[in-house]
Amino acid sequence: MALRLSSPGISVREVDLTRGGVNASINVAAGIAGPFKQGPVNEVTRITTENQLVEVFGGPGAGLTDYHYETWYAASNFLGYGGQLDVVRAGGSDLVNANAAVGVSSVAGLTIENLDNYNNNFTGITSAYWMAKNPGFWGDGLKVCVIDNAADQRISGVNTAGAFPAIGGGAIGTKGVVVGMAVTQKLGGTNIGIGTTGTPGVNDHLKGIITKVGAGFIDVKVTSVVVAGLETARNYQENSQLSFQNAAIGISSVAAALGFTTSTGSASDWYNQQNALTSVADGGQDTTTVSWRTLLPKPRTNGYVAERGGNNDALNVVVIDSDGKITGTPNNILEKFGNLSKARDTEVSPNKAAYYRDFLAENSEYIFAGVSPVNAADTFRNTEPLANGFSSGVTPVAAGAGAWGQDAANVNFNSLGSVSYRLSGGKDYKGSIGQYDASLGDILTSYDKLADPVNSDIRFLLQGSAFRSREEEQAKAQKLISICEVRKDCVTTISPNRGATVGVTNAATQLTNVLEFFAPLSSSSYAIFDSGYQYAYDRFNQRFNYIPLSNDIAGLMVRTDVNQFPWFSPAGTTRGALANAVKLAFNPGQDARDQLYSSRINPVVTLPGSGTVLFGDKTALAFDSAFDRINVRRLFITLEKSIESAANAQLFEFNDAGTRTNFVNIVEPFLRDVQAKRGITDFLLVCDDTNNTPDVIDRNEFVADIFVKPARSINFVGLTFVATRTGVSFSEVVGTV
Repeated sequence: MALRLSSPGISVREVDLTRGGVNASINVAAGIAGPFKQGPVNEVTRITTENQLVEVFGGPGAGLTDYHYETWYAASNFLGYGGQLDVVRAGGSDLVNANAAVGVSSVAGLTIENLDNYNNNFTGITSAYWMAKNPGFWGDGLKVCVIDNAADQRISGVNTAGAFPAIGGGAIGTKGVVVGMAVTQKLGGTNIGIGTTGTPGVNDHLKGIITKVGAGFIDVKVTSVVVAGLETARNYQENSQLSFQNAAIGISSVAAALGFTTSTGSASDWYNQQNALTSVADGGQDTTTVSWRTLLPKPRTNGYVAERGGNNDALNVVVIDSDGKITGTPNNILEKFGNLSKARDTEVSPNKAAYYRDFLAENSEYIFAGVSPVNAADTFRNTEPLANGFSSGVTPVAAGAGAWGQDAANVNFNSLGSVSYRLSGGKDYKGSIGQYDASLGDILTSYDKLADPVNSDIRFLLQGSAFRSREEEQAKAQKLISICEVRKDCVTTISPNRGATVGVTNAATQLTNVLEFFAPLSSSSYAIFDSGYQYAYDRFNQRFNYIPLSNDIAGLMVRTDVNQFPWFSPAGTTRGALANAVKLAFNPGQDARDQLYSSRINPVVTLPGSGTVLFGDKTALAFDSAFDRINVRRLFITLEKSIESAANAQLFEFNDAGTRTNFVNIVEPFLRDVQAKRGITDFLLVCDDTNNTPDVIDRNEFVADIFVKPARSINFVGLTFVATRTGVSFSEVVGTV
């Protein structure tokens, strides 16, 4: 090695041969795909508990023979054994997100599968204001309540006879107060009128604009303060000189010239008068009144925006379970988000966006945001924009000038006010409410999301439901087997189709049906077949129903991993007892078990005194091999995945004696540990210059050969009882029978 010293000296170098290691932790995660009530579509989501399964994907359906029902309970049963689960909700052409749209109650056929789908395809959406986070009828009844700082003060007692609050301000008629009209007030509390300027000779005064006109009240937004002839943009400050407070509102000669009549009134904080659950946009659905001030503080211009000359960017968003469909309690508050920004470049912290669309996309569990509610008129609700881009006079500014979604610099963002939106139009599978039967093609597509080990680190691939016809379930089983054969780090568990055993009273027919189901399936050591269905209790719907055994078989392997090690057999009365099984649709006798086992099928039987037990540990390999046993296949998966981590540490290192020795010193202790824990009886690790020849080294390759003798499980027990005559020595007869 060249020292690269320019003058005499000493170069000190450290060589670390200790890094790397064998990750021997046991992965008890499985993957499953199928139809669910809610949740992201065609996206892998890690679930750890049944409660989380309910929160993310909804509970089980009510159908006794429902594809979703069986899939849901397959997931739930597996979690009950202590495993974790990568869940993929299947897509469907008829799935629709509930939404609140521009101009109509909802957009038909709006489908947003997941966050990536939203970010890639819906950033420029113009058809809907708010959308449920994922498709399905579950989102109908969600309410999105929005408020910004459209107004600062509510001035009551004002004579607004003849007023017409035209959307966008409109033109000033012969009489009446209109949205967009300017308001001025002398500093010190003397009110001086309604108009564009104020009375001549007034030096120090406030300016504001009317943002809403009601019966006997106007909502006013403070825009600026004029002191000694210098006008400065100012934000409203409650209980300060910037509020229209403490004195009667007198209609000046300027106003009188427009035909107003003189009136008096008082001012109060506008935000404190607003309710989140009483908007006319609710369609009369509300039975509860909740004020905004009890939910969140009034939104203020964000510091990031103010520093860049922007203004009026802040808004609050609250998501409400309007009809109790999600929580069981009508008008339950689901989420609250305060002081979000209309400016697309606003940051909460470095690399964390406060822009309301991006923030909700990343942080809300229930909604996406669509088009800005003040960028288009809404003929359905006819309630916004309340203060859409007004100048300091009476002429509305073009909507684009203050449109939401611009960078913050020098933008006075348009205001909305306080508005509620009720989402509707969500549809389940096949476009029907409560229909959760996805097509086989959609389900197989969803399993593709579990095919890449990078996206989903699992050791089991669950069949889920086996409700479909024999041919369709065979196609699905073949798909799962092929995924495992390619991944080579997980096994799949397969039950026969429901019709093979459930509702079939003749045991001989059940046996024939099961044998016929599995006969054409591929030979594979990465698949495990079982004999049918179990009867289990559904605590959500207070009833019993049949569900496939395959997912319990995977659960038995998880339990074995946790209590012993993956190389132990999960079968038998010691480790193979199923949880919560009431009875079996098909309980094979000895002759049937013999036929099943010789056909690669593991019988599940109910034994007196032992319960319901997995009574076999074969893989689906069709020929004699060490890999025709579950424990051996899973031993090798564990060895291969564990030692792979040590091999990864060697990438881009030199293929020399030091690297090879380091690798051996890491792996050998791991293999000795597995041997001590009864997984293997002996091993040999070769990683030296005998298999890392000059040609191998020149090809930039590194080779290690690992020879192991796997421990074998006992499948057959022979007991011989010998009776001898009195006086015969046992040594005379041992070995003769």
